Amino acid sequence: MAHLAETLGTQRHVGRFSGLMAQFTDRLERRRVYNKTYSELAQLSTRELTDLGICRSMISRLAHEAAYGK
Repeated sequence: MAHLAETLGTQRHVGRFSGLMAQFTDRLERRRVYNKTYSELAQLSTRELTDLGICRSMISRLAHEAAYGK
């Protein structure tokens, strides 16, 4: 009986750890998307951004929306 309780307790910890790892991985991936989008837009010239209808001041917001949604 003690072994069963110990096993169930361990499974709960593993479940929590898996959840935390999934959350961490999701946040890391979203941050990568943000950084990549920001970097790519920031490298464009003002003329190229204007052609796309983007002001340079919008880059941060657009990168945030690409990574996290509206």
